[in-house]
Amino acid sequence: MLLVDAWPLRVGRADEWETRGQMLTSRSMNATRKRLLRATVAITLAATVAGCGTSKLTTGSISRDGGKPVEQMSASELANTGASLGKSYAADPSDKSTAMRYAQVLQMNGRTDQSLAVVRKLAIAYPKDREVLAAYGKALASAGELEPALDAVRRAQTPEYPDWKLVSAEAAILDQLGKSGEARKLYRRALDLKPNDPSILSNLGMSYVLEGDLRTAETYMRSASSQPNADSRVRQNLALVVGLQGRFEEAEKIASAELSPEQAKANVTYLRGMLAQQNAWSQLKDDDKKKSKVN
Repeated sequence: MLLVDAWPLRVGRADEWETRGQMLTSRSMNATRKRLLRATVAITLAATVAGCGTSKLTTGSISRDGGKPVEQMSASELANTGASLGKSYAADPSDKSTAMRYAQVLQMNGRTDQSLAVVRKLAIAYPKDREVLAAYGKALASAGELEPALDAVRRAQTPEYPDWKLVSAEAAILDQLGKSGEARKLYRRALDLKPNDPSILSNLGMSYVLEGDLRTAETYMRSASSQPNADSRVRQNLALVVGLQGRFEEAEKIASAELSPEQAKANVTYLRGMLAQQNAWSQLKDDDKKKSKVN
């Protein structure tokens, strides 16, 4: 999914990939690869907190979330938390902490437009609040409004005291705008501010996925996953990159550590189907071979 997290990309259920993949912008790649990546890459450059929870599904329900990180909630916890926060928000829409958390849960539940409406109203009430502006930028990006998102993130930043999360977020938006060169300079600047941060490394890796350079992407993803503070979303991105290279059993093994066995299998099955379309897998392999000869 800025001052709350660093927008790492994430993978959800297979049936969510195509919907979230539509947020990818046009890239300088052939039509087959573009369609393939749009349908398979769960972009968290902008949709880091969209879709379902990334931890293994659990049973039971809760009436209060107890401050549990949203990205660690199960689907049932997200549903219950959303209902509870919705009531609190309706009672007092100007309460910043409630509105911020409600917007985040809405994103996790896939209700992007509603999340944006909540944060937009909050931004009107708190026009100079860095945290609110950062959340507004994320919500705009998740809704595909990239230029306004970029403006919001830049306004949230303080040049004399740069926030690495905002730097990484700005890079993520630039990546979606097709400005990969500018984006990668900012990712590396973010890494200077926060060395070896897994979310930045993951975003940088996904920058190469968007370009079609899967081997370089995997290098960054493995580095991100090896960090002690790497979370489920980062490791799921590694599974995605491995799967995109046709190593399905390895991808399913990685994904199974983060998702239910059924979800992991569904993701890999989806990848197999997409890569089979229009001989896409052979095309990816041929492109990689060509790159190897050039390098």
